[in-house]
Amino acid sequence: MRFEDKSVLILGGNAGIGLAAARAFRGEGARVAITGRDEATLARAASELGVSAARSDMARVTDSRETIPRLAGELRGIDVLFVNAGVGGFSDAAEVTEEFWDGIHHVNLRGAFFATQAALPHLRDGGCVVFTGSIGAVLALRGNAVYASAKAGLRAVARTLAVELLPRKIRVNMVSPGPTDTEIFKRGATPAQIKGIRALMANAVPMKRLGEPEEIARAVLFLASADAAFINGVDLYVDGGCVEL
Repeated sequence: MRFEDKSVLILGGNAGIGLAAARAFRGEGARVAITGRDEATLARAASELGVSAARSDMARVTDSRETIPRLAGELRGIDVLFVNAGVGGFSDAAEVTEEFWDGIHHVNLRGAFFATQAALPHLRDGGCVVFTGSIGAVLALRGNAVYASAKAGLRAVARTLAVELLPRKIRVNMVSPGPTDTEIFKRGATPAQIKGIRALMANAVPMKRLGEPEEIARAVLFLASADAAFINGVDLYVDGGCVEL
């Protein structure tokens, strides 16, 4: 019960890693609120967990500025902010359009930054922020320039905030998953395609399997807990050994 009487806001808590983290925080006694873009999955998650929820598109800064203060009020302040919402996509550099670039960066970097900014007045001194990054930020994968650059930028944001927020004793860290079995690579794919993608991704991991959302969530809870009290500004790879340290 590391988070008993603590308030946790999860941006992108309606599916995948965010939902797994919401379940884990609730299981350890936290008050939890979640956001998400998809109304159906958001409603299911809120009903399952018994938490406050608000539809919010992190690409729209106005959404963050409206929903985050409201949820923070319901939580009576924020002890843990988990910035997890994100979108993916692959395209060779020669085929990248401005729309494709903006669609990813407006969520994964610009949106994440301004959502965090909106939460800062409500984040209690001594609290913490955890960002979801990606090993793509440090690996050179074909077709991944747009997504990787957004997550690399977010990594720089996290490390800078880790310094800026020290006077308030707020720790800022990042968890960077490797290939993980979430919905992000299944959207719009057929069962056969999903099977093929899953096998391809698993083969790229030294442990020869995909990570589970719950495994990533456990790393998030560790960094958000007092167990990580002397950890600040790190990018923790949870990737089955994909990144050579």
